[in-house]
Amino acid sequence: MTVRGDFNRFYAGFFIAITCLSSSCKNDASTSSDLETKVVADYADHVFNTYTETLSAAKYLQSAVDGFLAAPSDSTLQEARNGWRIARAYYGKTEAFRFYDGPIDNGEHGVEGLLNAWPLDEAYVDYVEGNSSTGIINDIKTYPEITRDLLVSLNEKGGEENISCGYHAIEFMLWGQDLDTIAAGKRPYTDFIAGSLINDRRRTYLKLVTDLLMEHLQYVTDQWSPKIQDNYRTAFLEADPKESLQKIFTGIGVLAKVELAGERMFTAYDNASQEDEQSCFSDNTYADLQSNLDGIARIFFGNEGRTGLRQLLESKDPTAAQNVETQLKATQQAFEHMHQPFDRAIAVDAYRPETMQAILAVQKLGNDIANAASALQLTINVTNVQ
Repeated sequence: MTVRGDFNRFYAGFFIAITCLSSSCKNDASTSSDLETKVVADYADHVFNTYTETLSAAKYLQSAVDGFLAAPSDSTLQEARNGWRIARAYYGKTEAFRFYDGPIDNGEHGVEGLLNAWPLDEAYVDYVEGNSSTGIINDIKTYPEITRDLLVSLNEKGGEENISCGYHAIEFMLWGQDLDTIAAGKRPYTDFIAGSLINDRRRTYLKLVTDLLMEHLQYVTDQWSPKIQDNYRTAFLEADPKESLQKIFTGIGVLAKVELAGERMFTAYDNASQEDEQSCFSDNTYADLQSNLDGIARIFFGNEGRTGLRQLLESKDPTAAQNVETQLKATQQAFEHMHQPFDRAIAVDAYRPETMQAILAVQKLGNDIANAASALQLTINVTNVQ
C-alpha cells in the first residue's frame, strides 16, 4: 500500500512536470507566487499588530507599577503583578518571530536579551534567603547610583544568568524568590516603601527596568511598522518571498522543537528543578508555554482575515498541511493535560508522565513544521534537542 501511494505521488509529480510546459501551468505558477507574496505580507502585518498589542499591554504594566510605587500596599502590588501577567501573555505570542536574525534577536542590534533573558540569578539583583546584602540594589559601593545605562550595561555581564533587565527582572522585583513548593514568590510590598536608602534604590530599579521594557518593545515594534521607511519590515517584504517564508518557518519550527521542547520544558523536566523553569518567581511558566504555542498557531492558521501558512501548504502539499494542523491540536491537548503550576509538573512523580507527553508532542510539532517547509522546497535547521 505504501509502494502504491509513493508511485501515485511520483506519477502525479511527473504529470505536473510535463504539463508545466503549457501556459495554464505558468498561470498556476504565477498564482502560487502571488500566494507566497500574500502570506509574507500578511505575516509582516501580523508581526506589527502583535508587537503593537504587546506594547499596549506593557504600558498597562508600566501604569500599574507606577501606581504601586506611588502608594505601596498589598492591593497595588497585586495590581502590578496582574499587569505583569497580562503583559507577559501578549509577549509570549511574539516569540514565534524569533530565531532568524530579525530585529528582536539580531546579533548586533537585537534586544531579545534585554527583554526576555533567563534564567535570572536572584543574587545578582537583590537580596536572597541567607544573604540580605547581595545584588546591584544593595551594593552601594560598586553602584553608587542606579541608572538606565547601568542596568543595560550589566545585563548578562560576566555570565548568562547575570540578568538585570527584562520581563524576568521585573518579575523578580514584584514576586521575589519563589521558596514555596506550591505557591509563587511572596516579596512584601514593604520592600518598596520610600524613605530608606535600599528601598529607594529598589524603587528606582523597578521603575527603570519597567521603562526599559517599554523602550525595547518600542524598538522592535518600529522595525515592523508600515509607517517607517527603510526598517526591517521594508527589507523583509522586498526580499524574495521564499527567503522570507524560510524565516517564517524557521521562527515557528525552532520555537517548537528547540526552545519549547528543549530549553523551556525538557531541561526543567530533566533536572526536576523550578530554578530551570522560565517564569519561576511568579509560577507563570505554564501560561508562557501556552502563549508560545498560540503564537505558532496564529502564524500557521492566519487570523483576522490574514492568509497563514496553512493555506499556502494546502495548495502545495495537503498532507503536510494536515500533519501540522493535527499535531498543533494534539500538542494543545497535551499542554492542557499538564499539571499546573509547571514547577510541580516537573518535580512530582505523579505529574511527570503528562509533562513528558507534552514535551514529545511539541517536539513532533517542530519536526512536522520542518517537513512542511521541505514540501515548499525550503530548508530550516531544527536541531534535535535530545
